[in-house]
Amino acid sequence: MIINTGNRTDIPAFFSDWFYQRIREGYALVRSPYAPLRVSRYRLQPDVVDGLVFCTKNPAPMLPRLGELAAFRLFFYVTITPYGKEIEPGVPDKHDVIASVRELAKQIGPERVFWRYDPIFISSAYSAAYHLDAFSEMASMLDGSVSGCVISYIDLYEKTMRNFPEVGPVEKDDRLLLGEGIGRIGRSHGLRLYTCLEGEDMAPFGFDTSGCMTKEVLEKAWDVRLQPPRSAEMARQGCRCLLGGDLGVYNTCSHFCRYCYANYDRESVLANRKLHDPLSPFLIGHGRDEDIITDVKQESWIDDQLSLF
Repeated sequence: MIINTGNRTDIPAFFSDWFYQRIREGYALVRSPYAPLRVSRYRLQPDVVDGLVFCTKNPAPMLPRLGELAAFRLFFYVTITPYGKEIEPGVPDKHDVIASVRELAKQIGPERVFWRYDPIFISSAYSAAYHLDAFSEMASMLDGSVSGCVISYIDLYEKTMRNFPEVGPVEKDDRLLLGEGIGRIGRSHGLRLYTCLEGEDMAPFGFDTSGCMTKEVLEKAWDVRLQPPRSAEMARQGCRCLLGGDLGVYNTCSHFCRYCYANYDRESVLANRKLHDPLSPFLIGHGRDEDIITDVKQESWIDDQLSLF
């Protein structure tokens, strides 16, 4: 199976010590975000974990100790956008993040690193022309360090609208203009291009619209064949990404991006961060007497059968 770390928070940026401790102890406990007394126990051992997938805006804290993950296949999605501190107050300087991506690629190979340029929104400060210029500059700086790029346009989730009320949807004309331009620039740098739940509008511009963390993406990066259960590829309607097995917790990311869907508000994040113990099997807090702990059914999805084709 695949273990994910980035759908609910940014573990590499803020909780890397905790993650390495969980690898050393060989398991992690995860509360259900919908039924907090229900706890899933994941084994973090290479006989059942086919790969570790990280989604982050700052991989730097992970880099000095990546050797501790040598027994696992790794894949990183690193989000780098052109927004300033008024939008992403806790994200490091973009040049520092790009330098970290270069170092990451040296350690694990660029075929196992994707760049996420999302979410894209349009404003007076961030016009479509601005995005194309910024994307071109970043693509040049990342050339040779990433093998793919994922884009998406902003989704107006309830949490997003509450924390970023002035933002609006990206209109179709801008979507098509950006899709054509980003597709052209991306291809000039040898990038494989993907969209995240954007329908088929970007397909004419060379984007793979089937998903960004799919079986095929990971198979190519890891040079394996995977046979995940069908349920693992249908985590979201219209999405074939392998999104199960997430170790994260909502309301814990201190990037405080205004467009974030995973944080309710700043106060909730600060309160939860105070409960973090790097030695606890839980990312936030500790066990409770009334917890109902269930071992997740885990098995390898690696298909070792040779194909005649």
